[in-house]
This record gives sequence, structure tokens and C-alpha cells, in this order.
Amino acid sequence: MTDLSQAIRDALLTGDKRGKVMATRALVRDWRKGALPTGFSMQMPDHPAWPEALEVLPPGRMPKRGKGGSERNRIALWHSLAHIEFVAIDLALDIVGRFGAEMDEQFTADFLSVAADEAMHFALIERHLATMGAAYGDLPVHAGLWVSAQETAHDVGARLASVPMVLEARGLDVTPGTLKRVESQGDARGAQILQRILDDEIRHVAAGARHFDAFCRTHGKQPKNHWKMLVNRHFRGVLKPPFNDSARLAAGLSRDLYASIA
Repeated sequence: MTDLSQAIRDALLTGDKRGKVMATRALVRDWRKGALPTGFSMQMPDHPAWPEALEVLPPGRMPKRGKGGSERNRIALWHSLAHIEFVAIDLALDIVGRFGAEMDEQFTADFLSVAADEAMHFALIERHLATMGAAYGDLPVHAGLWVSAQETAHDVGARLASVPMVLEARGLDVTPGTLKRVESQGDARGAQILQRILDDEIRHVAAGARHFDAFCRTHGKQPKNHWKMLVNRHFRGVLKPPFNDSARLAAGLSRDLYASIA
């Protein structure tokens, strides 16, 4: 009988963009209904499947994206957001399939909820792209987000410290500015989508911070010191202001935590 890890692995290895969204929604729905048993019999793949036609470039070779309101720049912005949300589906699925066996059931429930949210975000953005005559896969992307998953595939603490508490927290910082820019372009629907994403990401970061604290308590670690050590060891980027302090605080991240290594 298929268990949760098999369904997650199947979704991760689904490259078709609509197929991945539908597979994610289905497995989350089935698990919540009790139709998909919790079990972790399957190993997770090293890399998820992405659309075959997607051009993946090294980060340094990505074309520079303009900030003006031209149709080309708008498409580039929304395409980059679509890629972030598409990879976020895989990140949320992978953390459950890879580490669910060593964490509690609330961990599984929280990150399956994150996966369902990310699938919804991607679908909303893809639909918005279509109003511009574009689609996900029309422009090149980079795999930088998934590098963080590969760097932390051995340690759930490192994964929580790097992905929800750094990468997703950075989204809390930059999304309000993007939202204002989109509003200034007269894109009311786009602004609504970004507000929905911002609201959901606060919950996602909060889940990461909450489970990181629980992990540290279980293993006798001091959360602040252990987080700083893991970020310095595994995160390749730099934490730099400005920070959205109010959103971060709502997500359970105190300023003294991240300012200490910014």
C-alpha cells in the first residue's frame, strides 16, 4: 500500500508543472482524510523533477531583470516568482519525506500545509502570467534555492535553519517592496496575490522557527547559538538589511537573532 513517503517521492519526481501541483494537492488531501497512511519507507530523490523544457542556468549567468513597468520586465518578475514558488513546493515536500520519520506528526502536518500553500501560490502566479501572454518555462531560471536543500539533506536542524528561517524569511523582507511596485503599475490582482503570499509566508516561517526550537530542546541545543552556527556553516549567501522586523517578529524571529549575524 502506498504510504506518505511514496506519494511525496512521486510528486517530487513529477516534472510537469500542473502535474506537480495536482499531485501535491492530492497527497495532502488524502493524508488529511486518513486515506494515505503516515509512513516513511521511501528515500527522497537528490533532485526533484522540473519541466523538461525549463532552461536552468548558473546564478551568475542569469539575465539581469529590469525594474521598470514594461511588459517584458513585468513578465520577468512574475516568472521569477513562479520559479520560487515551484521550488518551494519541492522544498516543503522534501522536508517531510526526508525528515518526517524523526520528527513528530505536527511537523508533518505543518509542512504538508506549507506544500499545499506553495502549490496554490504557484497556480495563482501561473494564472497571472497567462494574462500577460506568458507561462512558467518561457524564461531561464537558476537552481540556487535547491542548493540549500542539497547542503542540508543530512540534518533537519540545518534544513529548518536555512530554508524557512533564512530563505523564506528573506521573502518577508522583499515582498512588501515588490507589492508596492506592482500596485504602482496598476496591477491590483497581482498585489492581491502578493499579499496572500506574504500572509502565508509568515505562517511558514513561524512553523520553521517553532520546529527548530523543538528540535533544539530535544537535542539539548541553545536555539540562538545553534541557529547561528548552522547558518554560518550551510548558508552561502549573506544576511543583510533592510529587514521586515514586524513580519519577522510575527513569525517568531526576534531581531537579536538575525541581527547578530547580519
